Amino acid sequence: MTIENIISDFEFLDDWEDKYRYVIELGREMEKLQPEEKTNAAKVRGCASQVWLVPSEATSDGSSTARLSFRGESDALIVQGLIAILLKVYNERTIAEILEVDALSTFNQLGLSEHLTPQRSNGLKSMIERIRHEAMIRQTG
Repeated sequence: MTIENIISDFEFLDDWEDKYRYVIELGREMEKLQPEEKTNAAKVRGCASQVWLVPSEATSDGSSTARLSFRGESDALIVQGLIAILLKVYNERTIAEILEVDALSTFNQLGLSEHLTPQRSNGLKSMIERIRHEAMIRQTG
């Protein structure tokens, strides 16, 4: 599933209760982190619930250009779904692409930004900042 699929599915759903259920289902489909991956270093600060993001770097297609991906988990169902959407926006992109992507505009397009509590919005911004920070670290490497 791609971010385009998620956007299309969101357009099909009529009410916000269905959209929230869909976001939660996206989160439930994610692979859980191993207990040893839930470290302080992986923890995202600024989130009301507990959130961990674990980066990995790989090259694909025989290219020398590194692509960054993340795995993540939260103890809150809706946040787990937000992580699932974020990973669809960011995973398998080059560092330059990650730094150029405006994930908040995707969340605005989905209508999620206006339907999240201020705490969830702040947490979402913290997750985005964390992903961008990981890319910047690798860019200056």
